[in-house]
Amino acid sequence: MVIEQAELLGIKQRFGIIGNSSRLNYALTVAAQVAPTDMTVLITGESGSGKESFSKIIHHLSPRKHGQFIAINCGAIPEGTIDSELFGHEKGAFTGAQEARKGYFEVTNGGTIFLDEVGEMPFGTQARLLRVLEYGEFIKVGSSKVQKTDVRVVAATNVNLLDAVNNGKFREDLYYRLSQVPITVPPLRERGNDIELLFRKFAIDFSERYHRKPIQLTPEAKEILLKYRFPGNIRELKNLVDRMSVMLNDRQIDGETLLEFLPQERPSLPTLYNRLGDQNNFSERDLLYKVLFEMRHDLNELKKLVHQVLQNENYGNHIIEQHQDLFNNLKDDISKQEESLESRYDSGPYFLNTKSKVGDISKESDNTYDLENIEDITLEAETSDDLSLEKKEKELIVKALKKNGNKRKYAARDLGISERTLYRKIKQYEID
Repeated sequence: MVIEQAELLGIKQRFGIIGNSSRLNYALTVAAQVAPTDMTVLITGESGSGKESFSKIIHHLSPRKHGQFIAINCGAIPEGTIDSELFGHEKGAFTGAQEARKGYFEVTNGGTIFLDEVGEMPFGTQARLLRVLEYGEFIKVGSSKVQKTDVRVVAATNVNLLDAVNNGKFREDLYYRLSQVPITVPPLRERGNDIELLFRKFAIDFSERYHRKPIQLTPEAKEILLKYRFPGNIRELKNLVDRMSVMLNDRQIDGETLLEFLPQERPSLPTLYNRLGDQNNFSERDLLYKVLFEMRHDLNELKKLVHQVLQNENYGNHIIEQHQDLFNNLKDDISKQEESLESRYDSGPYFLNTKSKVGDISKESDNTYDLENIEDITLEAETSDDLSLEKKEKELIVKALKKNGNKRKYAARDLGISERTLYRKIKQYEID
């Protein structure tokens, strides 16, 4: 069965699907092709990406469209009652079973059941479900009578079921029975300009609901919106537009205003080393290590100075004798600390074992830090008396901007942070 573009457009209009990304179109095409059959479908995708919408498309485009459609969240039903909910129970089957009850598989005979979060289904219930899929039969809780049912099952999950199979939390035979036809719903961040289209749609919908002019984005705000990752997908975007439609009087939204409504990224300090990116960068943790080593060095220098002053005073020797434990290992502490600093920051590439304790150096680690390209930052940090992390952060941002001709995109990449975080920091520190 071949789905033409006109037919695909008709499906989008009928079911309110917004977007033109290739991955979305492919998922819709597969759903339309499998809908006329009775094949079991497994829909995978992140939470909030619209998996239930695909189950409804499959049902309403199938010969079962006049039958009942029921959506069930398997993760929301307690383990002790899910068998009763799905397959029913007889009177007296358990405490509180005052009368017999029909389950969803009996009620929806001739229709479609959508099992959302099927990966959360208890192991025992999985065996019962496999029996329904294989033979179309089930047994009520507390009964010995086998009953028949004709139900089409569409399942969905936001977890990797193969990993659950390998971990012994999901039946392998059920997995292959459910995934007869797999459909993957793409996350919102991978749908490109669909984000802007959905934003407009939600803005118009909420303007009609609240009887206000729809909100609009400036070009700068659009760029920020398209770069945001939306871990909550379409659900998060819809809630964002709803919140701004209600709370903002100015219907023109600029980049700074949009950032106030987007969740704060962590860490708030620039991450100076990206483990998946360029290895010629600091990490924030290593910067903190360096500050701590410098503080330790300053403390030893202070102890040394106090020791010298006390030696030159008449009463000093008495104080030194009373605090021998403080000054006995002074020379050893200073030499070890200087040797540690030298090995960490003045010897070129070094290796830091991320699983070790603070200060533990491992030459066998896979994480390599090359400090040649940031020698000026290191030297400046070592000679500065100001240990303010905010000041260091601002200086690094200014250096990165100057290096890249004030182009935020490349400066953010050098710093190992997102452009959105860099934009916020520039505002925070009032950097021209």
